[in-house]
Amino acid sequence: MESTGNYWKPVYNIFEDEQISTIIVNAQHIKGVPGRKTDMKDAEWIADLVRHGLVKASFIPNRKQRELREITRYRQELIGERARELNRIQAVLEGCNLKLGSVITDINGKSGIAILKAIVSGETDSIALSELAKGKARSKVAELQRALRGSVHLHQRLMLKHQLDHIEDLSKIIEDLDSDIMEKTEFMNKQIQLLDEIPGIGRKSAERLLAEIGIEMGQFKNQSHFSSWAGLVPKCKESAGKKMSSRIRKGNKHVKAVLVECARSAVRNKKTYFYSRYQRIAARRGGKRALIAIAHSMLIAIYHILKNLQPYKELGCDYYSTFNQEKIIQKNIHSLERLGLKVQIE
Repeated sequence: MESTGNYWKPVYNIFEDEQISTIIVNAQHIKGVPGRKTDMKDAEWIADLVRHGLVKASFIPNRKQRELREITRYRQELIGERARELNRIQAVLEGCNLKLGSVITDINGKSGIAILKAIVSGETDSIALSELAKGKARSKVAELQRALRGSVHLHQRLMLKHQLDHIEDLSKIIEDLDSDIMEKTEFMNKQIQLLDEIPGIGRKSAERLLAEIGIEMGQFKNQSHFSSWAGLVPKCKESAGKKMSSRIRKGNKHVKAVLVECARSAVRNKKTYFYSRYQRIAARRGGKRALIAIAHSMLIAIYHILKNLQPYKELGCDYYSTFNQEKIIQKNIHSLERLGLKVQIE
């Protein structure tokens, strides 16, 4: 079968229960000869390729991991929907001339929710609303008083009420999914703890990664094959000595998304190897390409950690300055000599 959308899943589930060997093939790898395009011709072409051994099976995890994949992906979709609903609340507040988001970073925190619920209940006094601030937000009471001077109409209160209810419902569902995922990932707690030691990767990110990758690296030939499967390596497209586009190839978009998020978090820590590597690449190729490079480095680390079950080894931010010290010294001497100086090493 070619893996078009989700249509292969019900057939694969039946064959799996009957213990019938099934090969799922990437549709891009088995495109037929142009012309005479019909479903019957496609089926004949696929059968012909299989008979001659010209198809390559895609990685299909076991049923337990597929279930974990579905629930982690669903949790991530709900988190995204909650973020979109918060953006809608922010849009309604802007229409009311309320600048709550300019003072409180997270309007979904305790202070923000308390103020929003008070607005929904009909409170309009900016002083009374600002007094609902809690924790660190108490230091911004004067700013809140200025930010909460606006006019809220009845239809806007109704919109805010439904939006807050929606966010609360989504948060409850996400909590239920979190507890369910916690139970389903008990058998891989060791791998989660090992990935959690990598800078930029937390438990939730580790759960998402292991749901997509699995804990066994035997299905991948090597780290290059693993990187190619995830879609974090550049294309190799060359003709007549001329290099074409080298954009990263298509791969598992879920793995790619979570690793780029983790890379963005990792490069904020100036004491890590990832920060040092990011600075070197960003100076030459730009920040976006540098983030992809960091995500690729993290993926290589994940491959060896899961394969050997060894903890992550931090190389440090001074890795490049100490890795090839003699070369750096000679390079600096050459730069000074070009300026007309004589250098003596002690």
